[in-house]
Amino acid sequence: MQNLILIGSVKFLHDLFTVMWIGGMIVMAAVILPSVKKQLGPGPEAKKLIATMKSKLSILTYVSMIGLLVTGLLLSNTSPLFTGFLDTSTQYSLLLTMKHIVIAVMVIISLFRSLGIERMNLEGPKEQKLGAVLLLLNVILGISILLISGLLGAESIIAALP
Repeated sequence: MQNLILIGSVKFLHDLFTVMWIGGMIVMAAVILPSVKKQLGPGPEAKKLIATMKSKLSILTYVSMIGLLVTGLLLSNTSPLFTGFLDTSTQYSLLLTMKHIVIAVMVIISLFRSLGIERMNLEGPKEQKLGAVLLLLNVILGISILLISGLLGAESIIAALP
């Protein structure tokens, strides 16, 4: 029972961090940005509001990245199918390696969106367009992470069958 509660809690936190990061990006791209643009237009008020929301979501993103790293390491060590980091010797390991690579790309994009774009000294529409393209790319990558996670879960179930 102790293992169930401990592993279940770690899995819960892993799922929560995933929802915060990927869900936040999806809501930002599909709901918040279009709504702000529709109601406020491209002016300085919209830019200020979006910057405030991005700042708050960035905190959740960074917490989620760290939380996913910690809980992912703990979960990997509990799985009998785990054969090593970036190993491709089994279908499970290959899927997990693909997931880790996509996550690394997402982290790089997220850091660039929050820290790098400002340093490029882009103005107005160019900055907004680059930010939007990178957000959309990360949303697509995030959805692919969910698909890979589903396949990993299915692989775990199949491996446990008699």
